[in-house]
Amino acid sequence: MNQKKPLPNSKKAKKVSEPISFNKETFHTLCDSLAKKDKHLKEIINRHGYPPTWKRKPNFETLIHIILEQQVSLASAKAALNKLKEKLGAITPKNLLALTDAEMKACYFSRQKIVYARALALSIENGELSIESLKKLADEEIRLELKKIKGIGDWTVDVFLLMVLQRTDIFPTGDLAMMNSLKKHKQLAPTTSKEAILVISEKWKPYRSIASMIFWHAYIIERNIQW
Repeated sequence: MNQKKPLPNSKKAKKVSEPISFNKETFHTLCDSLAKKDKHLKEIINRHGYPPTWKRKPNFETLIHIILEQQVSLASAKAALNKLKEKLGAITPKNLLALTDAEMKACYFSRQKIVYARALALSIENGELSIESLKKLADEEIRLELKKIKGIGDWTVDVFLLMVLQRTDIFPTGDLAMMNSLKKHKQLAPTTSKEAILVISEKWKPYRSIASMIFWHAYIIERNIQW
């Protein structure tokens, strides 16, 4: 069994400017800490084990992948990304912008997502967005920068912050899978409001990302979702 490492000191973290992130070395310790506070999270871990960390690379291809995942199945988004890789080799802003609408449709992009992908590519090519520089910004600063781009909203930013930068306190209330899993495991009514769930989430701060990942994990396993 891996020796547990101490939890990050959240009180000290508030006094420094660097954003707080988790990693594969601290992840299980954080899961265990939340499980002690919440019996439902503990039940999920006992039944299904720890979730994967789902770490993604901080690059253009990843942001395109997240855009493709908007409002579709994970498998459909992955199929589109793989088709794009076959077409381009390297998924870069310049290569993507060279494609016609017809070529992007052949890669399973909807008309809307063609617009979104091009808007992202142009913002990088024009020097309006640097993905590398986002790493140094606070969560809300990143949210403001990314939401300037057409087609990027809170859900896309939440996934980027959580799975790419591994920030600790992201709670994606716009994600139906996570919210439905939370309602199921906490035996809440389907009509429970977002505001009520935000109140429940207070007990998980500043590690709401970890709780979200545990609920996602349960959702994926219980529905045998492949991706």
